[in-house]
Amino acid sequence: MSPPTTTKHYVVSKIGSLDNLTLKESSIRPLKTNEVLVRVQAVSLNYRDVLVAKGLYGGPDLIIQEDLVPCSDYSGEIALVGEDAQGKWKLGDRVCCNFAQMHVDEYDALEPNASVKTMSGGPVQGVLSQYVICPAEGLELIPDHLSFEEAATLPGAALTAYNALLGPNPVKAGDHVLIQGTGGVSIFGLQIAVASGATVIATSSSDEKLKVASKLGAKHLINYKTTPDWEKVVKEITNGRGVDHVIEVGGLGTLLKSLQSVKQSGWVHLVGFLAQGGDANLVYPIILRAAQLRGILFGSVEQFKGLIRLLKAHDLHPVIDKVFPFDQALQAFRHLESQAHIGKVVIKVE
Repeated sequence: MSPPTTTKHYVVSKIGSLDNLTLKESSIRPLKTNEVLVRVQAVSLNYRDVLVAKGLYGGPDLIIQEDLVPCSDYSGEIALVGEDAQGKWKLGDRVCCNFAQMHVDEYDALEPNASVKTMSGGPVQGVLSQYVICPAEGLELIPDHLSFEEAATLPGAALTAYNALLGPNPVKAGDHVLIQGTGGVSIFGLQIAVASGATVIATSSSDEKLKVASKLGAKHLINYKTTPDWEKVVKEITNGRGVDHVIEVGGLGTLLKSLQSVKQSGWVHLVGFLAQGGDANLVYPIILRAAQLRGILFGSVEQFKGLIRLLKAHDLHPVIDKVFPFDQALQAFRHLESQAHIGKVVIKVE
């Protein structure tokens, strides 16, 4: 079979609204020698994808272009291999690509913001496409126990949670971990913390979502709508000590409460800014520069390998809220925007 020459893909024709998500068909450029062509099977959405499309994500370090192909997280099968990549990859390999394609080592050694400049879905063209070209060194094999839909959730949400909890100060058995909400990063953080032997405190605005968190292993549940002073409850649960780690997804709207919930010399892992209140522009530098509050900017290929070893060892499966067909991509974005989901929202591309 001859390799494909064209691909259907979505673009945000004008940054500023999800309504500008448009299906197009384009030529596939020739591969460089160190690249592979992947036939995409599934794409997983991150809330970042909604913010990028609406023009609410960026800053001086991240210029978003018009006609951007959105999304960063995908899985698929290798359809073509460049000459220099043939010793590592072969046709039919089941793979997914790291979020920042050229962030190979744990730390950026090439130049400032090197990982930021290779982030798919902005500023680099994204992956909501039938075919995607990826550098060979950015790929990882999909664990045998995961489906394509499950594997598509790993590069963004799973790796972010892994980087937070198993980065420079790894979570350990007996620790207390505070998880905010039940979105993709939060649910993966819950699973990783439980697998590591930690005690998880989960917060949400929904009792139904907290029931899901409980089934996944959370020991303490707090509805922050009915308990607005939830940081006091966290301190009570930990006998005044505070938690060892916080997965902070609210941003400035919840950061003070997280700091009041953490122990002395504990870790607040700043991942997002979903909560109302404060100025998101004050959060961007912390995240995009992976600054020590600790800003979490996804993770490296080496950390991706560690994540996959962890998933295999514990037979962990991602939590997927809903899978949409390729022609309902806008509906998938709207569902994610509503924040009614638990875990991940996935688009099946096949």
